[in-house]
Amino acid sequence: MGRVLLAGATLAACGVSPARRGRTVIYASGADLQSINPLFTIHPLAKQVQRYVLLTTLARYDSALVPQPYLARRWTWSTDRTTLTFRLQPGVRWHDGIPTTARDVAWTLNSARDPVTGYPRLNDLRDIVLVSAADDSTVVVRFGRPVRGLPDVFTDLAVLPAHVLDSIPHARLREAAWNAHPVGNGPFRFVAHESNRRWVFAANAAFPRALGGPPRLDRFIVVVVDEPTTKLAALTAGEIDFAGILPAHAAFVRRSPDLAVLDYPLIFPYGIVFNTRRPPFDDARVRRAVALALDRREIVDGYIYGFGTVADGPVPPDVPGYVPGRPIATDPDSARRLLGGRTIAFELLTVGSGEAPLEQMIQARLASVGVRASIRQLELSAFLDRVNPRRHDFAAAVLGTAGDPGLGYLGQLADLAGMRAPADPSAAQRWFRDSLPVAFLYHGRGVQGMNRRVQGVRMDLRGELPAVTQWSIGP
Repeated sequence: MGRVLLAGATLAACGVSPARRGRTVIYASGADLQSINPLFTIHPLAKQVQRYVLLTTLARYDSALVPQPYLARRWTWSTDRTTLTFRLQPGVRWHDGIPTTARDVAWTLNSARDPVTGYPRLNDLRDIVLVSAADDSTVVVRFGRPVRGLPDVFTDLAVLPAHVLDSIPHARLREAAWNAHPVGNGPFRFVAHESNRRWVFAANAAFPRALGGPPRLDRFIVVVVDEPTTKLAALTAGEIDFAGILPAHAAFVRRSPDLAVLDYPLIFPYGIVFNTRRPPFDDARVRRAVALALDRREIVDGYIYGFGTVADGPVPPDVPGYVPGRPIATDPDSARRLLGGRTIAFELLTVGSGEAPLEQMIQARLASVGVRASIRQLELSAFLDRVNPRRHDFAAAVLGTAGDPGLGYLGQLADLAGMRAPADPSAAQRWFRDSLPVAFLYHGRGVQGMNRRVQGVRMDLRGELPAVTQWSIGP
């Protein structure tokens, strides 16, 4: 009951009536945004807020997943493909009025390259040997070997204000006051943050037209509502404009004339991540036995109601770079033989606050081969803290992983399991199938309930917010 009252207070503070909200959009998140600092964030929605709302990246993907200019208006390679030069858009200012310059870009990249910082995609920067600001609008990046295309990390890592953060040692950046009260340079500026309740952003009227111009909304508010039923009730009552919904609720939402259901592809593989650094999952035979015990088709049909496909690996088939494979068949007899009569018991971490139908389906299948899995549900931030590669405080965890078109997430996913994947994405996909650090279950589709008053919405493989500056309020 306390959670419901908290959600109600949060929504009331935003002005819950659609007519009263005007050009303000309220977007529900199942958990707080973890951190608004891109040097530390793995929370999927937080990363999108950084890239599309508060900050800017050097480049950004279009709907066909082709990198396009953003803060960097153009880039050129040296003939040997070892030096990349970015030319930045002039006139982009931080929301405190200071110009955004090449120094900000160089500071951000060099901070991310420092292992002390703890940037989750550190491996994606391993080939960079030097980042420098040639002048205020020119950034030079040198690599230790030739590079074929634009590294995905330049579309993912948002640029930070050096003038605010460069006096803080890298080891203490997680404690920076900026993380709770950020100064950005994107199409929306930060207004307020109430921990575990809401983030408020207002339109930046000075955002350059070369980068898309000011957003059509006045305000974009993220509210934290962790109970699925509370979120659904708030959506149907018109108190929020967007909410991720369970596939089982899609038909119910569609019955409302004021609401629509958006169903879109994601790069978001779902599976059981094993901690291979300690028993029982340091044994590859146990990992394979668990994978053989699971019924993925049962999960796709009975849990996500067909809003997804059975996973044969970490990359969805419709993503460039996918390497075809064969899903692991459900084979309880083979699972029992691999276990050889051993009794296996472990704690299965998951995110949630109520019933856990997916976890219970997994639990029942494992029990049928003699494996006892006890379910431990945690709030998202506590869950992420436990499975963080720095702690590895778990045996196995049910986890959905936010991917990127460059497939850099494959290395991060292997790190979570305590292993190292090959750098080449094709080799990495084959390695995942052979080594089984993760028992992949399905590739889900995004399912969002949306109030029809919001127009211009497009959600796709890039996520929910790539077109947020084009959202508008209809008559």
